[in-house]
Amino acid sequence: MNLARSLAVLLALSLSLAARAAPPDPIEVAVDAAWEKYRTLQEGKNADYIPALARVDPKLYGISVVTVDGKVFEKGDVAARFSIQSISKVFTLASVIEHSGAKAVLDKIGVDATGQVFNSIVAIEQHKGAEMNPFVNPGAIATTSLVEGATGEEKWARILAIHEEAAGRKLTVDETVYRSEAATNGRNQAIAKLMQAYGRLYFDPGESTDIYTRQCAISVNVHDLAVMAATLANGGRNPVTGKQVVSSANVPRILAIMATAGLYDDSGIWLYQVGLPGKSGVGGGILAVAPGRFGIAVFSPPLDATGNSVRAQRAIRDVSSALDANPYSVKARKGQAP
Repeated sequence: MNLARSLAVLLALSLSLAARAAPPDPIEVAVDAAWEKYRTLQEGKNADYIPALARVDPKLYGISVVTVDGKVFEKGDVAARFSIQSISKVFTLASVIEHSGAKAVLDKIGVDATGQVFNSIVAIEQHKGAEMNPFVNPGAIATTSLVEGATGEEKWARILAIHEEAAGRKLTVDETVYRSEAATNGRNQAIAKLMQAYGRLYFDPGESTDIYTRQCAISVNVHDLAVMAATLANGGRNPVTGKQVVSSANVPRILAIMATAGLYDDSGIWLYQVGLPGKSGVGGGILAVAPGRFGIAVFSPPLDATGNSVRAQRAIRDVSSALDANPYSVKARKGQAP
């Protein structure tokens, strides 16, 4: 064996030994443990009021974590495509805040939880279209109607663009899901017209509902959602592409609404148990943000009665706990007694 080959063998051996000696990353350990713990869980059921969602394989399950420095840790069905659904509300809100300002969201939509289900008409009547928030359907359709653009095409282009910038790649619409939702969205059409009647819709109600329906049908995978969450965790800058998608000053406002209204009727329970600002969608995805640390997303179609993925909630809770990621969890400092 010549000298060069001997050195190469020794180098390969030393690298192999070093790799074996290096402890696994805690994020990788947490992701692997959560995926393994819940991979056989069979609780919940797919959303069936949208026919296309009822047909999605309920066994699909993937976890992705993307850190603010761009490291990726994933397990399971991370390439499986699904419709983003209500998670899109986060980034459409971001577009409106960026263009119209934070005060416009307060004045024209509202930010408080309604205390009613996400598609409540009672809440509209109770508050005459005011005091919604961008994550319930009346407020979400109003948010879509506020997106910059004189035409529906211009508004849609801006909505798709901010989703693509946050995900770091080109995205498309799942036309099958879009057609399925468009054929069954009579309640959302009624919501838009009622909001218009109270002067709380800012574009044609039919077009606003259609754009909203299309944004919910944007096709993503769980890696995309983790990158989008990491963008918010990183002060609005996509940690993979380096693009500033949302100004850092607006990120806390978005995270605040995620914390108080991100998981439908169970937003308070979620915050109590997990502490991370999050947003769910009835397609089976949930993303959550550990500010300054990482974004996490989980995809699993079966939902609980509130409309949140059963496995996703539990997996994110476990990963957050394992990594001590709850921003409200603060250890007392040692010091002199008063």
